[in-house]
Amino acid sequence: MALKCAVELDIPMAIHRLGGEASVPALITTLSLPPAKIPFLRRLMRLLATSGVFTFDNSTEMYRINALSYLLVEGITDDRHINHKSFVHTCTSTRFIDAAIGLAEWFKDALTHPFEDLHGVKLFHESMENHDADYHKMANEALAAHDHFGVDIAVKDQFRHLFEGLTSLTYCICSDGDDRTARAIVKTFPHIKCTVLPNPKLIGTIKRPDAAINYVAGDMLKFIPPAQAVVLKLALRHWKDERCVKILAQCKKAIPSREDGGKVVISDIVIESSPGPMREAHLLMDVAMMTMTEGRERDENEMREIFMKAGFSDYKLDKFGARDVFEVYP
Repeated sequence: MALKCAVELDIPMAIHRLGGEASVPALITTLSLPPAKIPFLRRLMRLLATSGVFTFDNSTEMYRINALSYLLVEGITDDRHINHKSFVHTCTSTRFIDAAIGLAEWFKDALTHPFEDLHGVKLFHESMENHDADYHKMANEALAAHDHFGVDIAVKDQFRHLFEGLTSLTYCICSDGDDRTARAIVKTFPHIKCTVLPNPKLIGTIKRPDAAINYVAGDMLKFIPPAQAVVLKLALRHWKDERCVKILAQCKKAIPSREDGGKVVISDIVIESSPGPMREAHLLMDVAMMTMTEGRERDENEMREIFMKAGFSDYKLDKFGARDVFEVYP
C-alpha cells in the first residue's frame, strides 16, 4: 500500500523531474502537499527506501531514483523502457485485493476461481471489457508491462542463439497482448520470415503493423501457421494443463522435425526449486494466478509433463532472471 500511495502521488516522477534526487521538503513542495504532512511523508519514504524502491543518502537526507523506481517514471524516450505504473495500480486495486481477501470462502465452495466468483467476469477476458472497459485496459497494460520487461535485451544478447539459423517463426499472442516481442525479433534478425497470430478481434487494433511481419488472425487452439519455430511467451501460465497440451499439440503440427530445425521456444515462469527469495516470489505469483485466473505457475517437472503429453520428445532450459526459456523439440 505504501508503493500504491507513492505511485498515486507520482513521487517517482517528481524525483525524476527534480534531477533524480530530492529531499522530503522538496517533494512536499513539488507535489503541492500540505507542509504539515512532512513527518508523515518522511515515514513513508523511509519504508520505501528500506524496501528498495528508492535509495537514501544519510549524509544529505536525499532520496534518489534507482533501477526499481525508474520503472515507475513516465515519458522516458528510450524504447527499451517500460512504465510499470499500470502494474502497480492493477495489483493493488480493490478488485484484486477483494478477491484475495475472499480466498478462504472460495476454498469452502466448489467454484471457479476467486476473481471470477466475486466479480462475475474473467480477468483479461472480453467479459471484463464489457463489465469495466477502463479496468480491462489498465489490467492489459499491466500484463504487457510485466510480459515485455527485458525482451529487447534477451533477444539481442542472452538468447540470440535461439533465433540464429532460423528462417521462419510464428509468434502467438496470448490474450489481449501485442506484437512487441515479434518486432524485437525481426529488428535483430531481419532475415526471419515472421508471422504473428493474434486473436481475431485484435487484428484491427494493432498499432503501426510492422511491414516485416505477416499478421494472421486465428485461435492457437485450432491452428498455428507453419514455421520452423513457434514462440510462446508467458502464455501457458494462463491456462490449465489440458488447454496447454492442446496448444502445444498445435505447435507441434506447425513445425518440422528436429532434424530440420523444428522447435517451440517457450518463455515462462518456472518455480525455482532451491529455497530463497526467487522461489518465494514464484510461489507468491502462483497464488496470485490461482486467485485471479484459471492458470498457474509450474515447476520444471510439471512443464516437462505437459510437453510429453503434447507429443514432444526433449527440451533444453535456460534461465533469464525470474523467468526461464525452453527449447522444446518434436
